[in-house]
Parts: sequence; C-alpha cells; structure tokens
Amino acid sequence: MTGRRPDRTSTPRRQILIGTAALASAGLAGCLADAGEAEPAEPIALTDGRTCDVCGMTIADHYGPAGQIFYADDKPEVRDGPAYFDSVAELLNYRDRRDARGWTVRATFVTDYSSVDYELNERDGSRRISTHADVAAFADATDCYYVVDSGVRGAMGDEYLPFSDYEEATAFVDDHGGTVSQWHHLVE
Repeated sequence: MTGRRPDRTSTPRRQILIGTAALASAGLAGCLADAGEAEPAEPIALTDGRTCDVCGMTIADHYGPAGQIFYADDKPEVRDGPAYFDSVAELLNYRDRRDARGWTVRATFVTDYSSVDYELNERDGSRRISTHADVAAFADATDCYYVVDSGVRGAMGDEYLPFSDYEEATAFVDDHGGTVSQWHHLVE
C-alpha cells in the first residue's frame, strides 16, 4: 500500500471549521435568546402589604382592580418582578409614562372580575367594587374586556373594570351602566 498514513494526533481542518461554526452558532443563539426571549411572566399575589408604585397605598386594603406590569431589562430597578398598582387607571398612566421612556412591556396582568366573587358596596355615596389581589385573581390584561364609565369606583375613583368573559362584562354594563372596551383601545 502506498500513500501517506494519516496523522492520528492532528485534527483535520474541516472538523475544526465545523466545530468553530457550531460554537459560534450556539453562542449567537444564546445571545439572541437573552436579548429578546425572556421567560414568560406569571402574575404574583399583590398581598402581604405590597404598595402601589404610583400612590403608595397598600393594594389589598383598598377597593377596585389591581394590576401589575412586567418590563424587559429588569425594570423597575427598585426590585425584581413587576410594577404594582391598586388601580387599572394608575397602571395605564404609569405605562404611558414608561412607554415614552422606551421601556418595553413583557406582560401585564389585572384583576379578572370574571374569576372572582366580587362585591359592590356603597361608601360615601358611591358604588365601589371589591379588590382581589391573590395570584389566582389575575388574568392577562390583553385578553380582558373593560367596563368603562360605569360609575363604579375603585381605589382612585372612576375605574376600568376587567372581565375575561365578554358576556359577564356586558351583563355588568346592563346592571350598572357604562360601555365595554378592549385593551388595545385603552392603551392607544
């Protein structure tokens, strides 16, 4: 047999190129996942003395829907996790101001009145809706229907009341007034 015997101690050039390309691809994929693909956000309970990031009120101690916004890039910087709200109206105002700063929303959750046994109470001549801040009470804000201008108040006055079930939202309007809107109309 003639010819050269392969050197078993060296790695062929082709294997080096393939290995380098695979490592570069894996590294790039990891960077891209870190930059744009954060873990899905899950709502948290807004109990145990958590306070609203706008007004500082203890969320579980006041009427109305609560909310939370998870932002990309670990914002707000004051803690891990979402920004907290005792009112959908305050949540929307906070979001508008952060949108103007270039913050990117990962997920928004609000109290879902279709999933809880809520109460309406009279206080100071106004109808007020109960708050629900346990983790099971929250739904994706973009999937809810909102009762607007019903006159039913939350922690900060007139409120947007979220329902995941459209028929329940319209039944609330039939009983208490207002109109039904969707999330994209509230954030425009």
